Amino acid sequence: MEQFSLEFDLTPQRRVFSVMELNATIRALLDAEFSDIWVSGELSGVKLAPSGHYYFTLKEREAQVRCVAFRSAHRYWKFRPQDGLAVLARGRIDVYEARGEYQLLVELIEPQGLGALQLAFEQLKRKLAAEGLFAPERKRPLPRFPRRIGIVTSPRGAAIADMIHILSRRSPGLHIRLYPALVQGEGAVEEICRGIDFFSRKEWADLVIVGRGGGSLEDLWSFNEEAVARAIAGCAVPVVSAVGHETDVTIADFVADLRAATPSAAAELVVPTREDLIERISTWRAKGTQALRYRLAMLERRLRQQGIERALSVLHRRVGRGLQRIDEQEFRLRERMRAATDTRERARRGLETRLRRFDMRPRLAMGRRRLETATAAAEQRIRLSLARRRGRLDQLDGKLSQLSPLRILERGYAIVSNEAGVVSDSAAAPAGSRIHVRLAKGELDAVVE
Repeated sequence: MEQFSLEFDLTPQRRVFSVMELNATIRALLDAEFSDIWVSGELSGVKLAPSGHYYFTLKEREAQVRCVAFRSAHRYWKFRPQDGLAVLARGRIDVYEARGEYQLLVELIEPQGLGALQLAFEQLKRKLAAEGLFAPERKRPLPRFPRRIGIVTSPRGAAIADMIHILSRRSPGLHIRLYPALVQGEGAVEEICRGIDFFSRKEWADLVIVGRGGGSLEDLWSFNEEAVARAIAGCAVPVVSAVGHETDVTIADFVADLRAATPSAAAELVVPTREDLIERISTWRAKGTQALRYRLAMLERRLRQQGIERALSVLHRRVGRGLQRIDEQEFRLRERMRAATDTRERARRGLETRLRRFDMRPRLAMGRRRLETATAAAEQRIRLSLARRRGRLDQLDGKLSQLSPLRILERGYAIVSNEAGVVSDSAAAPAGSRIHVRLAKGELDAVVE
């Protein structure tokens, strides 16, 4: 019977990844599984790189995750991240292939506890106040009789209608230009800034009214943005802020040259009362202009929304990764420069220590101390020698005093002398001769009898 033998290779097949392929595969898996997640934690190590990216860490007591927010994402945030702030972060998990680390690409961040909008309002208010944008001395007076008024607001709603109605009724023949702009939602800040800049550059309007009708804090938020505040501050003509109702307060109200409680109040404040001759003509003209501009604005917005956002998102992510690598290299370069500086500093200190060994000042100081010691010793020896010689002199003086003839005179003796000298014999002094007698105290002249 014929036998058959079958051989099988049971060795497992190897699948070899390069490091780049491994990181790319992991990134694809994480991107598919964690493409839109919310993570809660506390901000730590918040750092804004020169590229405009935010780098920080979300941490808890025993865990943490690295995060990065590209410039294209955080420019729409309502507040600036700060260390120690408890937040909710929304984004996706990504792999930074240069280091093989996963990180959270943050697209949106919200503070926990204090509302995001209120926190952003207070932060921006303190910042602009410190820069002097709220100072009374920078407020400009409004023209008393304006002939041309620019209005930046939504072409829809009651606010623009009320303003045009009041302006036309109070000042017939007044020239009004409306720059149609979204006053809430995405793109509103940019359109409001473009409207203010339009009137500032054209130098057509005598003053500009910026505002909208009432609403919630979220509805009015476009007028709490820093870009709108700086556009108002930089406008070449006076600006009137007319946002919401009388109880609503926005950052634009603080920066503007005049705050009106409502859009209708703004219209009443900027122009004096005039006769109502051409109210309807002005109203229909303004309505036609606003309808045309509104249509153009809506067409422009529709074109932008057709695929541009997605393309920009992909582009921003690529550019962001490239800038992240640049930031990483910059951090490494700074560390190397710091290490090189420390090495050179240690070398300098070593050379300084060696140089001190050849310093002549310690040797001169030691020689000066030896000279002072020798001088003191010589002076001491001279003093001792003088003292000994003074003692010897005193002894000789005493002996000399004992042998002095003057000491004998003190005992009653006298020295007799004449012209020939000392008289020691009476024969040398005959009678009638003159003699000189020296006593212990005084002298006498005498005649011998």
